[in-house]
Amino acid sequence: MGAGLAALLWDVDGTLAETELDGHRLAFNRAFADAGLPWHWDVPLYQQLVRMSGGRERIAHFLRQVEGSSPEPQRVERLQAAKQCHYRDLVVNGGLQLRPGVERLIGSAAAAGVTQVIVTTSGRQAVRALLDQLLPKHESCFLFWVCGEDVQCKKPNPAAYRLALERLALPPQHVVALEDSANGLAAAVGAGITTVVTRSGCSATEPLEAFAAAAAEVDHLGDVDRPLQVHRGPACPEGQVTLSYLQQQLPA
Repeated sequence: MGAGLAALLWDVDGTLAETELDGHRLAFNRAFADAGLPWHWDVPLYQQLVRMSGGRERIAHFLRQVEGSSPEPQRVERLQAAKQCHYRDLVVNGGLQLRPGVERLIGSAAAAGVTQVIVTTSGRQAVRALLDQLLPKHESCFLFWVCGEDVQCKKPNPAAYRLALERLALPPQHVVALEDSANGLAAAVGAGITTVVTRSGCSATEPLEAFAAAAAEVDHLGDVDRPLQVHRGPACPEGQVTLSYLQQQLPA
């Protein structure tokens, strides 16, 4: 791709697959049921809760709301561990699929020699479960992962993206991030990275102004039989986010 686009930084949840509503949400509810708790996170509630990055943080926040006090860390850890087991089972049993255009774009970048990295605030265990199931050859596609365990502050804090840039030894002017949420966009832009947003089912209710800093906002990455729609930014005549389209978003 020449001197422009050197690396793609991929978010996971909501960007690679619709993992939040169809995976993590269900896993949280099953963990609550296992513990004999009367809580059920429906879609509208989860769309609000997911704006807080991190499963442990989400559980602790919810417990403070419903019980009026901070939960014991050990209790949060037990619920999170149960949730992770249920999430892994959902993935292994085929409950999740890649979003349109994801596999195509990953393959194109790999073939062109563009470095690809995972940058997520999800835990490494959940990321591995998803990639092992949906992208069996992922080890040949991604140079490394930055996960929730690797940084002290999660998105919207830019720490994860800054760590990725440091490990890549690249200036942000040669990097594009792919994100689905306002928190992810804020994190990437906070690190100076050009960002293309593919809004997910979970971020669909976030306000339009939260995505004003995106170089482009599309409904998905697009495939030959499923062209995308551009909601913000330059037109995409091919109906697919390609390496050329991403390069066009970089600063001149």
